[in-house]
Amino acid sequence: MQFERYPLEQRGLKDIGWLKSNFVFSFSGHYNPVRAGFGLLRVFNDDVVQPENGFGLHAHANMEIISVMLAGSMSHLDSLGYKETVHKDWVQVMSAGSGLRHEEHNVGQDNVHFLQIWIEPKLQNVTPRYQRRFFPEEKRVNQLVTIVSNEEGQNHCWINQNAKLSLGYFEQGQSVTYRFNPMNKGVFVFNISGSLEVNGQPVDHREGLGIWETDQLDFTFSTDSRFLLIEVPINH
Repeated sequence: MQFERYPLEQRGLKDIGWLKSNFVFSFSGHYNPVRAGFGLLRVFNDDVVQPENGFGLHAHANMEIISVMLAGSMSHLDSLGYKETVHKDWVQVMSAGSGLRHEEHNVGQDNVHFLQIWIEPKLQNVTPRYQRRFFPEEKRVNQLVTIVSNEEGQNHCWINQNAKLSLGYFEQGQSVTYRFNPMNKGVFVFNISGSLEVNGQPVDHREGLGIWETDQLDFTFSTDSRFLLIEVPINH
């Protein structure tokens, strides 16, 4: 097994008052020549948005954009005609394809906290698409639940790439094994909260761990833990 750590203290930081963002990879004004992404995972931002603030109308093209809501309530409006509000435990996907515009605003009384993830698409200039699903935490206890896949289905979102995202919420003392085809694939693990180990390697709070050259990940939890797992094409 090969791995690379992405410690909290090495992340880029953007603080403009209403928005606080931590960048695992190069993004916006933060540039790190050795942290341009993990395979086709190009952006992983840990964002907090204050009430009555948000992102104005802006455009995207040819990128799979995934938002994992950790706390709060955020409105969504896009050029495809979707207008709705998403809350904690919701997951959004925008397959930007040939192009779309959208805006997101905190419409609640508390901070919005979400993970913003960009993955390069498999096909270029496809028809843009928006999708969202609800994954209530109380139904995910001691489970590793697929939230995004390259396959269409009723129980998860899907994207235009051979990638897979899973959310884990495990109680202290539990364990779980994740298996995958390692051919040109790696896994990025992000510790949302708690204390966990992957194949004996500790992953600290808000730390990322990129793993490749293995086909099995064994997770153990010394406290109640929440984490996100991203299986993605990679060239190492």
